[in-house]
Amino acid sequence: MPRFALKIEYHGAPFAGWQRQKEQPSVQQAVEQALRKLDPTVDTIAAAGRTDAGVHGLAQVAHCDMVRDWDPFRLSEALNHHLKPAPVAILAAARVADDWHARFSATERRYMFRLLARRAPVTHDAGLVWQVKQPLDGAAMQAGADRLLGHHDFTTFRSTICQADSPMKTLDELRVEEIARSDAVEYRFHVRARSFLHNQVRSFVGTLERVGAGAWTPDDVTAALNARNRAACGPVCPPQGLYLAGVGYKDDPFAP
Repeated sequence: MPRFALKIEYHGAPFAGWQRQKEQPSVQQAVEQALRKLDPTVDTIAAAGRTDAGVHGLAQVAHCDMVRDWDPFRLSEALNHHLKPAPVAILAAARVADDWHARFSATERRYMFRLLARRAPVTHDAGLVWQVKQPLDGAAMQAGADRLLGHHDFTTFRSTICQADSPMKTLDELRVEEIARSDAVEYRFHVRARSFLHNQVRSFVGTLERVGAGAWTPDDVTAALNARNRAACGPVCPPQGLYLAGVGYKDDPFAP
C-alpha cells in the first residue's frame, strides 16, 4: 500500500490534543475521518509527536497508508475539503518509502512558544499566546535558557505523568527572540531537540518567565536543573502559547 507523509497545521483550542481519545475531539481523529472519506480502509495514522490540549501545530508530520496511489497535491486538496470546518489544514503531502515513519524517522522536533508582555487584554491573539502583564528582561531569560543547553537529566522539567523511559535528553537550542510591538513586547522561545519529555517546553518557559520578571536568577535555573526534582521547577505555563513548529528528517519528504 502506498505510504504518504502529511504536513499538518492546526489550531489546538477545540481539541483535547493530537491523540485520539474516547468521547473527546482530537486532531488525529479529524484527519483520520477525512482520510476515510477517501479510503475507508484507512485504520490509523502515526504522528511525529503528540501535542496536549490547547497546543497548536504549525508543521506536525504524520503518515498514512492508502490503497490508491494518489497524486500528493490532489491528496492534500481532497483532505482539506473533507476537513472543513475543523481548524486543521494539510499543508503538503508526499509519497514516502514503505518503511518511512513520521515518528521513528524523525531526527529532531522544533517547538515555538509565544509569550506576550502587555497590560491590556489580548484580543486578536486570544488563545494563541500566554499573556503576562509585567515587563520582562529578555537578556536575563536568555541567560537562564543557556543554562539548560546540552545533555542533562531533566527530571525537574518533566511532568510526573511523563511516560518516557529516561529523563536524560539533549537540548540543542533554546533561543529567546524579543519582538517589539507598538502595544507590547512579544517573546518567542525557539526550542529544538531530538525528542522531548512531557511538559518539558512549558516547564522551561514558565521557569524562564520567572527569571525575566526578576523573581529568579540564571543561577536559580541551574540549581533547579541540578535538583532533579519536579518540585524545584518554576510554574508550568499554559498551553495556548505553544506550537509544534516543525519536524526534521535526514531526507525531508516535503523538499521541492
